[in-house]
Amino acid sequence: MRMLWPPREGEITDGELERLYDYPDGLDRPWVQVNFVSSVDGAVSVAGRSEGLGNDADHKVFMLGRDLCDVVLVGAGTALVEGYQGVKVGEVRASRRARLGLAPVPPIAVVTGRCSIEPTSPLLTSTSMPPIILTTASAPVERRDALAAAGADVVVAGDESVDMNVALKALDERGLRRVDCEGGPKVFGSLIDADLVDVLCVTFSPLLAAGDAGRIAAGPLPPAPRSLELESVLHHDSALLLRYRRAA
Repeated sequence: MRMLWPPREGEITDGELERLYDYPDGLDRPWVQVNFVSSVDGAVSVAGRSEGLGNDADHKVFMLGRDLCDVVLVGAGTALVEGYQGVKVGEVRASRRARLGLAPVPPIAVVTGRCSIEPTSPLLTSTSMPPIILTTASAPVERRDALAAAGADVVVAGDESVDMNVALKALDERGLRRVDCEGGPKVFGSLIDADLVDVLCVTFSPLLAAGDAGRIAAGPLPPAPRSLELESVLHHDSALLLRYRRAA
């Protein structure tokens, strides 16, 4: 993997990659880094899943996001389609997380307006850290109670839809400020609408996928497009890994 911007010679080291993608020190609020992969013609998935779009470098950055965060934020649809389980100790670099003063593994926070995650989901049954369920007051009480009984931390963060400001406040109250959002498009769209995106990490895969796949963000139109500034560009096997930060 090589860095094209800022320009430098040779392969990027693991230490440089960590410094590039790490969160700011001394956070006093949740800092949201969003991680997506897309084909160059804009498809967010191939055959319904994002797995067919990535490469080794993209996977490395994806796992680095989990190494560096306090919490993984994901929509229920993405969690179900991609077969999410809880993050395992062996999946993250323990030495890195210990050095950064982070918990051994980050919990998964699932956005689900209707509490559509089942108590038998691997998110609850195959995890070392109970998930956080970010849901609504309109979600069936029996579903909320069943998830709580199965060990989930159930948070009501809105009436009819999940209010991302309320959701992030709940994460903040739990000391979870380094937020790694792994999708899906509706969650990303809600974060854009609420102006809560601090960093976007997007990999453009050298594929023309066509079909009816959606784009990486979907949802309400914000009052104005959110401005970003390019922070870095990495290159690996014809894929581009771009990192944008909220404009000053």
